[in-house]
Amino acid sequence: MATAVADVKPVVAAAIQRRAVNPWVIALTVTLATFMELLDTSIANVSLPYIAGGLGRSYDEVTWILTTYLVANAVVLPMSAWLSRVLGRKNYYLLCVALFTITSFFCGIAPSLGIMLFARVLQGIGGGGLAPVEQAILVDTFEPDKRAMAFALYTVAIVTAPAIGPVLGGWITDNYNWRWVFFINIPVGLLSMFLTSRFVHDPPTFAAERKTVRDENGKLRVDGVGIALIGLGSAALEVLLDRGEIDDWFGSRFITTMFIVGVGCLAAAVFWELKQKDPVIEFRLLKSRNFAIACTFYFVFGFGLFGSTTMIPQILQTLYGYRAIDAGLVLGPGAFVITLLAPLGAQLVQRRIVQPRILLFGAVTVVGMSFLHYSHFNLDTDYSHYAWARALQGLGYAFFFVPLSVIAYSELKPSQNNKASSITNFFRNWGGSFGIAFISTMSDRRLNFHQATVGANLPPSSPALQQQVGQTAGYLRAHGFSVADAQSASYAHYYSQLQAHAHLLAFMDCFYIIGIVTLVAAPLVLLTRKFKLGGSAPAH
Repeated sequence: MATAVADVKPVVAAAIQRRAVNPWVIALTVTLATFMELLDTSIANVSLPYIAGGLGRSYDEVTWILTTYLVANAVVLPMSAWLSRVLGRKNYYLLCVALFTITSFFCGIAPSLGIMLFARVLQGIGGGGLAPVEQAILVDTFEPDKRAMAFALYTVAIVTAPAIGPVLGGWITDNYNWRWVFFINIPVGLLSMFLTSRFVHDPPTFAAERKTVRDENGKLRVDGVGIALIGLGSAALEVLLDRGEIDDWFGSRFITTMFIVGVGCLAAAVFWELKQKDPVIEFRLLKSRNFAIACTFYFVFGFGLFGSTTMIPQILQTLYGYRAIDAGLVLGPGAFVITLLAPLGAQLVQRRIVQPRILLFGAVTVVGMSFLHYSHFNLDTDYSHYAWARALQGLGYAFFFVPLSVIAYSELKPSQNNKASSITNFFRNWGGSFGIAFISTMSDRRLNFHQATVGANLPPSSPALQQQVGQTAGYLRAHGFSVADAQSASYAHYYSQLQAHAHLLAFMDCFYIIGIVTLVAAPLVLLTRKFKLGGSAPAH
């Protein structure tokens, strides 16, 4: 008995020492690396033309720099809960940060596209585990009635990082060199590793959860079939979404193959995992009504946020002549509003002033209305209107994620938090991928539609068009153009205006559709079960 007590004392002392760490120190530590990883999903986008020139490749070839990262990210993300139980949550998180940091260095010094793509795959593998592990750490670090403020910090990271990425990437590329887009990860990664090793520890309850990945003889249980199906299916579906528009979707045999493989493997994975005692992804958690509804909104969140964050700079650069940095700055007011108001949303939930589902319903409605507001813009809309519209969108997102996260974990037991974080991030990630693919495809389809419609209503024989062309040609002749050049330039001017209007209408249609999808989803939140904030999870 004395020996047993002596063995327990160091464990208890260590637990007390670990608990003495301020939870906000832990929250800031794990958010640092997640912010860096989410920043990397968009920071290289504006640098692709420069990377293509530096590596001596075509633009189409270097777009695989984005695809390989997203594919590796998508493969690892759903398996992060299982990997953290195998390696230990802290060890796995440190490994992810280290791998992400080291491969960022190799991306920066890459002399060829082949080496760059290999480094990006490894970088995506490292980055894929950061967000879900951080969310699990936050859930376990804070008491249920105090998690809202931690989720507010997480909201700021996952919403502002993708918005800041294009601005920062454009500024670095214009003022330094595209290689610094990757090098800036290194000091942040080293700092994150130091702070994580110092302050982050696995909770005592996680030790018991880790034992579930081994049998009674201590042998590791490996669901090889589940891992293979999830990995192959996620990779194929991510390639499908990222390359579909470039390769003409189902007009390409490659994309068709990716669709069959992706859907087939993921469908088989769901069927297989539901029969496993210890699955890689715990799909049975979706039996919880609150968790299932929350996952739907994680998808809607990713769909709207990443879709609009991709589309707004594209609109401003293509139609209004903004530089990459200026276009990115339009996203700034939204990020500022989120940073300012997300803590307020957390306080409303934490102090029980507003029910989480009522706050979430209002937030989703505001986000949906902001997209509909965008859909009424025209070519005369100035910077301030876009900035204010983004601020309105930020107002919705500021009160979106905190109640959503509280609802997601409201019916779950502490032992299920780790597996739940993988699933919620899985839905958020796929929402973002679908949102970006939707924008790429729908904007092109609607562009063709509006070109045909506007062109049909404005034939070359139109008296009004002929009058305008004649007036413009006369102006050009008066300023030194020949008769033939003035006529050609005049027609080219009005054709470019037709193109610009068709482009704008196509983008506005995308905003409108995203807004309708968001508003249609809003009433779902009212179907969530009521729960007591900070109460224990119900028995399942």
